[in-house]
Amino acid sequence: MNIKVCGITEIKQLNQLEGLDIDFAGLIFYKESPRYMGDKISGKELRSADFDIKKVGVFVNAGYDEIMAAIEEYNLDVVQLHGDETVSFCKEIAEEVELIKAFRINAGNENEIDKLVQPYDDACDYYLFDTGGPKESFGGTGIQFDWNKLTTRKIEKPFFLSGGIGLEDIDKIKSFSHPDFYAVDLNSKFEKSPGVKDMGKVLQFKQAMKK
Repeated sequence: MNIKVCGITEIKQLNQLEGLDIDFAGLIFYKESPRYMGDKISGKELRSADFDIKKVGVFVNAGYDEIMAAIEEYNLDVVQLHGDETVSFCKEIAEEVELIKAFRINAGNENEIDKLVQPYDDACDYYLFDTGGPKESFGGTGIQFDWNKLTTRKIEKPFFLSGGIGLEDIDKIKSFSHPDFYAVDLNSKFEKSPGVKDMGKVLQFKQAMKK
């Protein structure tokens, strides 16, 4: 099971995740997020570090030039698009870097997941399913959607589960079954404050997933 810890705002914590052998670290470039890292970690710090962990830049309806500049400045390995990006835009980005396309699942689309993702099959490398909030919200609700809505869907691309996952969900994660289930995305329930992770909880989660 791959683990992504999202919302990192300190280079020290990125180093700690590296030490814990976490697979992905999410760096949020959306200025409206309380976990925005653009003014907290410098590109120089990331370019000079030798990380094995994959650095994921998270963007919401950003422009092509903005994303390309961030990839170069922060030495990003993966881009996650968490807004209303089109298929053609995703294809453009995916030509340059590994791409995760996030989909917000709510009562209005939870029975049409295959229809929702199918147009993007050739436009990205991974999907991420998060809980949909208000129309103007782009994640970070700390709430879970009904994962059972995924079990009967084809999907046919490696996907991340996101949204309100905590230590109390370990058994639930272990029992969740889908051939394309690839990773979990941890965020708000592993924090001391927005953007500051509780590494003890992250370690506890990782160790429990190995049992």
